Amino acid sequence: MPGKLIAQKTRGKAQYFTQDLNGTLLEMVLIPGDRFDMGSPEGEEGSRDEERPQHEVSIAQFFMGKYPVTQAQWRAVAAMPQVNQELDPDPSYFKGDDRPVEQVSWEEAVEFCDRLSAHTQRVYRLPSEAEWEYACRAGTTTPFHFGETISTEYANYDGRNAYGRGATGIYQGKTTPVGSFKVANRFGLFNMHGNVWEWCADHWHDDYQGAPIDGSAWVTGGDSDGRVLRGGSWVNVPEDCRSAYRLYSDLVNRDDHGGFRVVCSAPRTQ
Repeated sequence: MPGKLIAQKTRGKAQYFTQDLNGTLLEMVLIPGDRFDMGSPEGEEGSRDEERPQHEVSIAQFFMGKYPVTQAQWRAVAAMPQVNQELDPDPSYFKGDDRPVEQVSWEEAVEFCDRLSAHTQRVYRLPSEAEWEYACRAGTTTPFHFGETISTEYANYDGRNAYGRGATGIYQGKTTPVGSFKVANRFGLFNMHGNVWEWCADHWHDDYQGAPIDGSAWVTGGDSDGRVLRGGSWVNVPEDCRSAYRLYSDLVNRDDHGGFRVVCSAPRTQ
C-alpha cells in the first residue's frame, strides 16, 4: 500500500488578512501558537544528524504568507523606496507574475522585508527556522504535512524518485504558479513542500545542540556567512522536501530554485 497522504483543500477556520501592495495583493495567514517537536526522529527515511536532536520548541502566534512571494509581489515591493540596497525588479529565470520569485539572495529577501515594513508600518521579516518548520508541519509529525509520503499530484519536485512507499511521478523541470496544486496544510499554507526553497533568518548550525526553544531565530554562533533554506524545490528529490530537511547556502547566493515567504507578528489576542 502507498504511504498515507492527507490533502487539505479548504480554508477551514484559518484567519487571514490581505495586504495591498499598490494593487498587488499579499495574503497572510494566522499561524496559532503552540509547542512542537522540531527536527526528525532517528528512524525517518532520509533524515540526517543535522536535523537532530529533536527538541520541543514553543511558538507564539504569527502571520505567514499563504504562498511564497510571487514575481508580481516582488516587482511591487522593488518599486518602493530603497532601505539598504537595490533590488532587481525582474530577477527570476522562470517568468510569470504568479510564479514564485527566485534568484534572490538572503540579503535581497531581507531588503524586500525592510521595504515592505516601511511601506505598511507592519514589521515583516523572514521566518525563523523553528517558525518555518512549525508552520509547515501544521500539527503533523510525519515527514510531510501530507503524511508519510509525497505525490506530484500535491507538490512540485523531482517525481522521478519515490519516497517511502509512495509512487514515482512527473518531473516538471521548472517552477509552477503558487497555489496551482490547490492543496493546503491544516494552517492554510500552500507550497510548503517543493517549488522553491525558502530562506529563513537563522545562521547555519550543524545540528540543534544549544538551539533556542522559544521559536526565535538562531543568530548567534554557527556560520554567520551561511543561512538556512527550507522546503525543497522543483529540482529536488522528495527526501529533500521533508518538513525537517535543512539546506545550507551562502547568504549572497542566488539560484533558480530559491525563493522565500514572509512573516509578521500577530497580536496576542484576536
